[in-house]
Amino acid sequence: MNIIDERSRECLAIRVKRKLNSTGAIDALTDLFILRGAPSSIRSDNGPEFVAQAARDWIATVGAKTAYIEPGSPWVNGYCENFNARMRDELLNGEIFYSLREARITIEEWRKYYNTKRPHSALGYRPTAPETTIPMDQRPMMH
Repeated sequence: MNIIDERSRECLAIRVKRKLNSTGAIDALTDLFILRGAPSSIRSDNGPEFVAQAARDWIATVGAKTAYIEPGSPWVNGYCENFNARMRDELLNGEIFYSLREARITIEEWRKYYNTKRPHSALGYRPTAPETTIPMDQRPMMH
C-alpha cells in the first residue's frame, strides 16, 4: 500500500505485506496522522481495506472525508498511479525479493531516495522532500 501526499507528491509510507486488510490500512494511517495530523480527505480506490466498515468508521472518527475512486477511473488518482508506475519501472521490475523482510528494506530505501534525491519534472526537477543538513559550525550549542 502506497500513501502519497497529493499536494507535495511525497511518498509518506509504503506498507509491504502479502495481504492488507482494513486493520493494516488503519495502522498505517494512524502512524502518519500521529506524526503529521489528519488530512481533510483520503482518496483511495474501492479496495476492501478501505471500503470495510471499520475503515470508513475510523476515517470519519478522525474527521477526514473519503474520496473514493470510481472503478475503472485510474486518472482520478493520477499522483498515486504515476508513483506506482515510477516504482514499478525504477525498482520492482529490476528486483527479485527472496523474503518479505528484504522487500520491506529495499522498498523503504527506494522510498527515501524517491523523496529526498530523485528529481521530479513537475517540481522543477527537485525532489519532493530534499534532505537538509546544518553544518556542524552552525548548530546551536547544547548545554
